[in-house]
Amino acid sequence: MKQQICILGSTGSIGTQALEVIAEHSDRFEAYCLTANNQVELLAQQAKRFHPSAVVIANEEKYEELTALLADCPDVKVYAGAQALCDIVEAEPIDMVLTAMVGFAGLAPTLHAIKARKKICLANKETLVVAGELVCNLARQYRTPILPVDSEHSAIFQSIVGEGDNEVEKLLLTASGGPFRLKTIDEMRAMTAADALKHPTWDMGAKITIDSASMMNKGFEVIEAKWLFGVEPDKIQVLVHPQSIVHSAVQFRDGAVKAQLGVPDMRLPIQYAFTYPDRLPMTGERLDFFKQSLEFFEPDMEKFKCLALAFEALRRGGNAACVVNAANEVVNLAFRQGRIGFLDMGDIIEKTLNKATVIKSPTYEDYIQSDAEARRIAGERCLVV
Repeated sequence: MKQQICILGSTGSIGTQALEVIAEHSDRFEAYCLTANNQVELLAQQAKRFHPSAVVIANEEKYEELTALLADCPDVKVYAGAQALCDIVEAEPIDMVLTAMVGFAGLAPTLHAIKARKKICLANKETLVVAGELVCNLARQYRTPILPVDSEHSAIFQSIVGEGDNEVEKLLLTASGGPFRLKTIDEMRAMTAADALKHPTWDMGAKITIDSASMMNKGFEVIEAKWLFGVEPDKIQVLVHPQSIVHSAVQFRDGAVKAQLGVPDMRLPIQYAFTYPDRLPMTGERLDFFKQSLEFFEPDMEKFKCLALAFEALRRGGNAACVVNAANEVVNLAFRQGRIGFLDMGDIIEKTLNKATVIKSPTYEDYIQSDAEARRIAGERCLVV
């Protein structure tokens, strides 16, 4: 029987590459459901190629357009809205759910998939950033496996497979450094969204590419790593590695370091999450050690305030990371729209974190309220910059 996969966010960078993996191993995988937020035409094209049982467009205003585009595909059921996303992941035939949506919106359907005991292939980092403790507790309660898809967390996972109970001394989380690694603070102040979207190694969506430029993306990965691997913040070290060849590493208590290396290709961690513990063949470029130097640098926390704020949110605990994530979504969009400057993003997130209501032991409802409050505070700050 082929494994049935639901892709939340099939039109994004991770989703489209996941479909490449499914196409390459069509004898093992099928797309049961594909979803998107607004990209109706691409979602329809994907549906016509992969023939899923269902598609969901989150934006309900796009429902009629999607229905019309798929009029010649009567076997594909069309749904719309946020609740439809939560409902579809519970469908009985689904074996695994790839959470490739961007932002806070990915939390609710992921929680539903966990409760339905679907294997989670996690690419939506905000799920653990916002509600890591809640998500991990539910995964344990329902015995639902969560496998990381981010290249860095997949690398850590691959490095600890087979190590049993051997104690991890440190997680070494690599970062490309983004397009502004060599810029001064004064130069960064003048950078535009067009500048920030020129990532040196990875091809990602606009929101994540901006997060990479500010290193907030790496900050979120630090928070993710804490929940995925059960380590404290002082055991997570970020290494700026411009070549993006060492995807991350683990240092054990005897000083040994294990790392996963490869060319920058997100299909590898996607496929590994799908097939673990097996490894299937994959077409593509192979790493040539004779053509590639490896460099590592310490990140500048003053230049990249967003990374420092992620560590601060971890130290504060409670709803702090939820507040940081919500504020970041607001300022990221404001920067892309040219309403605030590049360095304003970190300043506004910091002010929002210090002003938002502190909740030490948040419930799901608390996370919803914290997200809304932080968005309001950050939105007001964006207006006065």
